[in-house]
Amino acid sequence: MNIAIDGPGGAGKSSISRAIAEDMNLIHVDTGAMYRAIGLYAIRHACLEEEQITEKLPEIAVTLRFIGGVQRVMLCEEDVTDYIRSPEVSLAASKVSAFPAVRAHLLDLQKKIASENDVIMDGRDIGSVVLPDADLKIFLTASPEERASRRYLELKEKPDCPAYEEVLADMIRRDENDRNRAIAPLCQAEDAVLVDSSEMGFHEVVTHIENLIKEKV
Repeated sequence: MNIAIDGPGGAGKSSISRAIAEDMNLIHVDTGAMYRAIGLYAIRHACLEEEQITEKLPEIAVTLRFIGGVQRVMLCEEDVTDYIRSPEVSLAASKVSAFPAVRAHLLDLQKKIASENDVIMDGRDIGSVVLPDADLKIFLTASPEERASRRYLELKEKPDCPAYEEVLADMIRRDENDRNRAIAPLCQAEDAVLVDSSEMGFHEVVTHIENLIKEKV
């Protein structure tokens, strides 16, 4: 069983997909984390331009490990799960994800995981590109202000937490990048179900999508 969850950054795709995976015995695959890992590599190695990162791809090993059903992101055998959620890495991920070579580098891995497991996979182009034949496609969104507020709450306990206004500006900038990139832009697949979580609580969204899965599959 393959469930695709698409939507803009900060919509809650990963946390909601993780909860659904636990409830319904699925493997959760956070594809955005894979692009974040490459974005982190690009920052660390000062290779954010397309030609630079393309040349480095043969040595960038991004893999997923599932420990107790929880996804851990490995970058060249280093567990970087706890280092890929900063605004700086978010913007780097948005930039490198627009490069065709980067997308091709990760696409085969994503498809292989889905072909071998019952998965709920989230990202920007899962229903439209990665899993076009998914059993159910969801496009999960919320207003930029609501998404920025959620991201700010995630970051505010950290010593280098940016101001809310900066988080909102980064969110809007990333939305623009994701919608307008030439390769696999952020869009709602024609057969995807739209779920706007702006006025919904976390558990309400989880229950709503689980009901959609039960109806569809």
